[in-house]
Amino acid sequence: MADLLERKLIVVTGKGGVGKSTIAAALGILAARGGRRTILVEVGGQRQLPRLLGHGQPPPIGNEVEVTDRLWTVTADPERALTDWLAGAAGRLPARFLTSRTSFQYFAAAAPGAGELLNMIKVADLARRSGRRGGYDLVILDAPATGHALAMLASPQTFTTIVRGGPMAAKAHEVQALLDDPQRSGYLAVCQSNELAVSETLELAQSLSAKTGRQLEAVAVNCAYSRRFSAAELERLGQLDGELPAVRNAVSAAHTVNERARLQARQLARLRRAKLPVVSVPFIFEHRLERRALERVADHLARKL
Repeated sequence: MADLLERKLIVVTGKGGVGKSTIAAALGILAARGGRRTILVEVGGQRQLPRLLGHGQPPPIGNEVEVTDRLWTVTADPERALTDWLAGAAGRLPARFLTSRTSFQYFAAAAPGAGELLNMIKVADLARRSGRRGGYDLVILDAPATGHALAMLASPQTFTTIVRGGPMAAKAHEVQALLDDPQRSGYLAVCQSNELAVSETLELAQSLSAKTGRQLEAVAVNCAYSRRFSAAELERLGQLDGELPAVRNAVSAAHTVNERARLQARQLARLRRAKLPVVSVPFIFEHRLERRALERVADHLARKL
C-alpha cells in the first residue's frame, strides 16, 4: 500500500453510499500535499467533488478546474471524450459531425460498452499527460458503484472482442495496458463495516481478481467507530445513579457506541480473513462534510497508507 500514491491511476469504487467520493477527495488532498499534480475524475454527470473541496459552483462537465494547489477535478462525459478524440484523430469538422447527439447514440448502441470505454479513454489520456508538461502526475477515478465500475473496467476487453482493429481498438488496448499494469495503476475499495457493504467488497475483490488478475491495494472502511470502553468500564457506568436524565442518556450512548463498534469489528474480521489490506477511517462527527473534514480524513490516510 505504501506506493499507492506513486501510481499514475487509482480507481476508487465500492457500494453506493459508503463515502467513495469522500475517500477519493481525501486521497487527492494527500497526493497534492506530497507535491503530485493530481486530478480527480468523476463520471455519470456527478459533480460532487468541487463542492466537497470548497470550490463553490460546480464547473461545466468536461472542464478541468483547479480547486486547490496541485489538485484539479473534472467530470468525464463520453460525448465530450469522443469529440476530443476525433478532433485529434480526424479534424474538427468530422468530429462535430460524428458526435452529434443522434450519431453518438447510434455509436453507443452499436458498440456495447462504448460509453464506458470513452470515459476510460479520457482517464487514460489524463494519466498519460506528464505533470512536467502541464499534465498530471496522478489521476484518481471516483468510479461508479461496484457493478457499474466493473463494467467500466471491462469495457476495453468488451469492445475489442467486437471491434478487432482500427483507431478505437488501438485506444482500447492502450487503456487495457494501463489497467493491467501494477506499476501504473491501483485499485482501492471503499466500504462501511456493515454486512451488505462488506459482502459487496468481498465480491468485488473476487471479481477483480477473476476478470483482471488484479488485487485490491486497500479497503478503506469508512465511518468506523472505536471501542471506547472496556467491559469493566461499562459495568461501572451501569452502576451510576440513573435518576438524572443526563446520566441515563450518557450511559445509554456509551453502550450504543460500544455495541456498534463491536458489530463493526465482526465485519472487519470478515475482510481480514479474506486477507484484504484494511484501512479504517474514523467516523467524522460533522453535520456536513466540508474541506476541513476531508483534511482530517487525509491526515488519517497519511498515517495508514
